[in-house]
Amino acid sequence: MTGRLTLRALNRATLERQLLTRRTRLLPLTVIERLTGLQAQDPDPPYIGLWSRIDGFRIEDLTTLLEERAVVRATLFRGTQHLVTADDYLWVRPLLQPMLDRWQKGGFGRQTAGLDLGELAAAARNALSGGRTLTRPELGRLLAERWPGRDPVALARSVQGQLPVVHPPPDGTWGRRGPTPFAPAEEWLGRPLARDASVRRLVLRYLAGFGPATVKDVQAWSGATRLRAVLEELRPRLRVFRAESGEELFDLPDAPRPGPDREVPVRFLAALDNVVLGHADRSRLMTDDRRPYVVVEPAVLVDGVVRALWGIRRQGATAVLTVKCFSPLGPCEEAEVTDEGARLLRFAAADAERHDIRCVPVDAG
Repeated sequence: MTGRLTLRALNRATLERQLLTRRTRLLPLTVIERLTGLQAQDPDPPYIGLWSRIDGFRIEDLTTLLEERAVVRATLFRGTQHLVTADDYLWVRPLLQPMLDRWQKGGFGRQTAGLDLGELAAAARNALSGGRTLTRPELGRLLAERWPGRDPVALARSVQGQLPVVHPPPDGTWGRRGPTPFAPAEEWLGRPLARDASVRRLVLRYLAGFGPATVKDVQAWSGATRLRAVLEELRPRLRVFRAESGEELFDLPDAPRPGPDREVPVRFLAALDNVVLGHADRSRLMTDDRRPYVVVEPAVLVDGVVRALWGIRRQGATAVLTVKCFSPLGPCEEAEVTDEGARLLRFAAADAERHDIRCVPVDAG
């Protein structure tokens, strides 16, 4: 045991590893690998997530990676959509199969009761073979022809958990809306999934990007269970701290842990950014009363903690950025929020003739 870490020290350590203490010049592919993926429930948030971390990031930088198959969008951690590097997908996806089995059962088990899920996966694989791509509704209708009376949506969603599939572009690209296409991952990437993937590798990758962290934190991020034994096996290779709550925090020995006095800039986070979802105990970034808000609207970090939410809407030729504050901002804080908000509008609403920024209380938003 090597000491106790305050919430502020945990905050600075996590933000440093998440590339949120200063923008980096690393390439987008390197950043995606370093973060072990980006939450990608909708197309635009991964672009915002990279913009908030990379100096000079452009929309085409990520779109090109998707088109070149260097990055893929798929159902992964916690049963949610993520963008990960193709290299990472090949070893991460097999490790998550037990979690995805539970995800399928919890979400669609009733609709697929009595159905042989292996047979369902085989039928979907056959339907998608030979480079054929089907949207989720198309695949669902096709599978419902074989299993009449079954819910097509439940069938297609179950395939996402039972069969390694990716969602090829233009799905997942900036501003794109429409049905989600399915393609077999191994065909799309031209490479097989790893057969000897180690969960230890996944835990170490998590600590590199989100640590120091508890066992519960790793499990909350990944959706995987029974990881205590893995961390106990790794213990000799790790540093162990105590949180203010008294819980053990595991970390890589040489990972950055800047002092609690490190200044950090205002950051507009992407919707469902993993930095606000990647821990069971999120107190290093926000108070408990703010947790429900960040799963609905994207957050703004001020001095490293969640102080506001944000959204952009169009009013004619004007793009309006509304910053909804949980507590009043000081003059310097508001000026920094406004400056960073102006940069966000230039990135996310470059086609608007005019930009406007409004700071209001949360209840008024």
